[in-house]
Amino acid sequence: MRKTQKGAAFPSPNLVRAVLKGHSGLGLTFAAMLYLVCLTGTIAVFANEFQRWENPAAERIETISAEAVEAAYQAALDRTAGPAEHVLILMPSEDRPWPTLRVDTQDGTQTTWVADGAGRITGQVRESWTKFLTRLHINLHLPQSWGIFIVGLTGVALLSSLISGLLAHPRIFRDAFHLRLGGSRRLQEADLHNRIGVWALPFHVTVSLTGALLGLSSIIIGAIGLAVFQGDTAKVYAIFTPPHPAEDARPAPPLDLRPLFASVEARTPEGRISYVVVEHPSEMGAAAMFEVEDGSSRLANANSYAFDRSGQLYYEQKAAENNVGQQILGSLGLLHFGWFGGGAIKIAYALLGLGLTYLAAGGVNIWLARRRDKGRPAPGWERVWTATVWGQPVALTCAALAALFTSLVAPLIWTWAAASIGMFGVAALVLPSTLSRIARVITGALLIALSLAHPVFVGSGDSVALIVDGTLVLIGLSFVATAVKQASAKQPKHGVPRVH
Repeated sequence: MRKTQKGAAFPSPNLVRAVLKGHSGLGLTFAAMLYLVCLTGTIAVFANEFQRWENPAAERIETISAEAVEAAYQAALDRTAGPAEHVLILMPSEDRPWPTLRVDTQDGTQTTWVADGAGRITGQVRESWTKFLTRLHINLHLPQSWGIFIVGLTGVALLSSLISGLLAHPRIFRDAFHLRLGGSRRLQEADLHNRIGVWALPFHVTVSLTGALLGLSSIIIGAIGLAVFQGDTAKVYAIFTPPHPAEDARPAPPLDLRPLFASVEARTPEGRISYVVVEHPSEMGAAAMFEVEDGSSRLANANSYAFDRSGQLYYEQKAAENNVGQQILGSLGLLHFGWFGGGAIKIAYALLGLGLTYLAAGGVNIWLARRRDKGRPAPGWERVWTATVWGQPVALTCAALAALFTSLVAPLIWTWAAASIGMFGVAALVLPSTLSRIARVITGALLIALSLAHPVFVGSGDSVALIVDGTLVLIGLSFVATAVKQASAKQPKHGVPRVH
């Protein structure tokens, strides 16, 4: 610190305090985003189960014929106002046992229909909660390019924290099972933080690395384009994606998919068609791209076939012939979300994801506890952080409740935002320990109410929906039980007040 001509210190102590406060606030903001991304990612592991929870009345089928797909496709186009730009047909799968057809019009409207085994449209798909949850994890409901980039940065930050944590604690593997419980809160938090980081290190590295690569893919592709193709990123995308068909906007009858299904089945008789994308279905330049799982044990096991209106195959890519880059690219999403290997893998990902969420919150908890131990507590930041950590379960549950009454995503965003802001308002009135108990009780009560209201307002015709409702009850009861246990632990025994 230096003196000005009049003897005043520069920078002034007030300025230094303001800068440090802003620095702490910026760090907490990024930590809050990291916590939110980890929490929503843990829940999003069950995105397919939640979609079944939102559509319990949909007819469950294992396979569907080409004729039924054609009938559903034609019916979806007939129900669409205006010319269709694309049609995405998702075939029935084990996780989502019914076909859906999403029609994108040229004015940007998207409508998703669900069909039965005969190809009859049975209604629009309810997916407001699933969309809200997955988009919150992928781009924080910000403009897509910016949101995905920010989420990618959280993956980089998480990976950096893991590496720096290992380097900063040389004994971390030697002390992998050493826990100091019941003593100093800071030491207890630090031990749990380090142990969880070590026990699930391969998972943490996998999720953070794949998240960073997915989130920063546009930056990576831009860098490759500059280095190899003089800035032409389209040539980079062309390495991994099929070429667009020749443009021909003359009107024509909708592209007939039935002969294309027959052609694909002849090429991969053991494969399973996972989805079909139809481009410009009612133009002469129409084309259809089929993705077919080849039945191998590879994570990236999809063959791609693209046909023009005449039925001519103009693009073919087989998974067995993929290079290393294509194998890695095709595996990123599955590895990141745990969408491989069935229910056991999903449960393992959810449990490990909870540990990663704890790590994301634990770093700030340790920082706040260390400040308290050094005689420099930050009660304001403690209130803010408690409202962040325990407010998100409340806000997410409120959004899920709103999804019972609307098929739009926007009301869920507003509900989630209002509940989040409301928790910060409560934080200004009560102590952090009281706030955490209140939030857990509210979350538990809302989860139980959600599980009871869902069969009434949406239905219960799917066994997976019943399992989801039962799980919500158990989680709600656990939230309430932990809050009650914490409250009872703070009560004085035998009339002697406890010392905190």
